[in-house]
Amino acid sequence: MYLVDTNIWLERLLGQAKSDDVGQFLDRIPSNQLFITDFAFHSICVILTRLKRTATLRDFVEDVFINGAVTLASIKPEDTKSLIDAMDKYNLDFDDAYQYVAAEQDDLIIVSFDEDLDRTARGKKTPAEVMGQKAAEAE
Repeated sequence: MYLVDTNIWLERLLGQAKSDDVGQFLDRIPSNQLFITDFAFHSICVILTRLKRTATLRDFVEDVFINGAVTLASIKPEDTKSLIDAMDKYNLDFDDAYQYVAAEQDDLIIVSFDEDLDRTARGKKTPAEVMGQKAAEAE
């Protein structure tokens, strides 16, 4: 099961350099094995609306939540201590710590391009790394 970070979704939605890698990842991993935090979801909403890409936002919500089975994960207010502890322990900013704590709570593999997550006990994998691991497991 995978927690997909904001930068992964945006890479695909905005057609950036690694969009094809993300597309292959999203095509090969069933949506019911994917998670997104509420923080990441709302960040994507803010970014897409600032870019005046509301049609992209509508398509994203339809693909991910309505037609897909991606799970929305969140951190409760009482988990703030864990979030702050992760920020302090791994020198993370708030959004990275949020992803880390959410992944820890549900024992998820973080899929991200953010190298700051490499400093954590869980680390992270890129979409290409996940696809390579899946190919190796299939052999």
